[in-house]
Amino acid sequence: MGPQQHSLHLCCGSFPITVLLQVIKCKAAVLWEANKPFSIEEVEVAPPKAHEVRIKIVATGICRSDDHVITGALVMPFPIILGHEAAGIVESVGQGVTSMKPGDKVIPLFVPQCGECSSCLSTKGNLCSKNDIGSAAGLMPDGTTRFTCKGKAIHHFIGTSTFTEYTVVHESAVAKIDSAAPLEKVCLIGCGFSTGYGAAVQTAKVKPGSTCAVFGLGGVGLSVVMGCKAAGASHIIAIDINKDKFAKAKELGATHCINPHDFTKPIQEVLTEMTGHGVDYSFEVIGRADTMVGGIAAHVPPPTSFTGSHQGKLHPAQPLPAACTAGHVFAHKGSLVAVGENDLQVFKRALSSPSLLHKGACVFRLPGRGR
Repeated sequence: MGPQQHSLHLCCGSFPITVLLQVIKCKAAVLWEANKPFSIEEVEVAPPKAHEVRIKIVATGICRSDDHVITGALVMPFPIILGHEAAGIVESVGQGVTSMKPGDKVIPLFVPQCGECSSCLSTKGNLCSKNDIGSAAGLMPDGTTRFTCKGKAIHHFIGTSTFTEYTVVHESAVAKIDSAAPLEKVCLIGCGFSTGYGAAVQTAKVKPGSTCAVFGLGGVGLSVVMGCKAAGASHIIAIDINKDKFAKAKELGATHCINPHDFTKPIQEVLTEMTGHGVDYSFEVIGRADTMVGGIAAHVPPPTSFTGSHQGKLHPAQPLPAACTAGHVFAHKGSLVAVGENDLQVFKRALSSPSLLHKGACVFRLPGRGR
């Protein structure tokens, strides 16, 4: 697809105005195939169609989800422009766009909000049915792309594609923000901050006066800490094997910081001793067994049975599969509790495949009150 012009017809009083929208040539990081380096290319970015917005990207973050596409863990069509955590300025808008105008500061949304589908209208969730996460088509809602490079169509990434100087998103997948917002900071709201903060205040709905444990103090984990503090938690225990993160965690609201490597016992026992009863809420934000287990776990004999928990229903104790060894799982008084994907079949599959546990496919919640 070569350079082209699109016209946008506006009215100023009784006088019609026609604005010609040009194809923009700019730089972008294109991923041509999995497990290969990004290639900085000149790409053509088509003008926005009806109900679309073209954005000049000012700042973008890098998320592990982007890396999952590189490694092939997250299957997407190639070639593709990745990136989904960003902030920018509206360059132009397509016909019918009324929520924003050129010059507005915005944040692209990889989970759109059409406001019309059953998910958007539900009080129980907001995963808009018009998202591109599940289908992974790598296209705009009309089934086409706005990117070309060397005469080839380039796919979008979950409706955003921010590793480029300009991108095009649907109007429902962009949020207008305050004109004074520093874009190099608020870009994190596009993914990392909202993921962690939302886990505490929206998903877990942390209660005032509660005790929380946060495993992993990266960008998302620190956002969980902030969410727990905003929700009124009285004790926020931050856990990481990197002590350099403790100062920032305390600055953002953590009341205690512990390193599992400093103890000779599994970390859940340490937490139980610290609190006297366990924690009210536990957040796994790292996917590393040595952070979740810690201490002596890799050197003690594996438990011989487990009691599985699925949505609050206890199942009879069963023999622990031989494939599971100490260091892959941990036990509290002979019991293991599955969280994360919260699916009994996934739980059983993970128990029979220690490698999945190492990758964080199934993790375990610490024993505590109010479960």
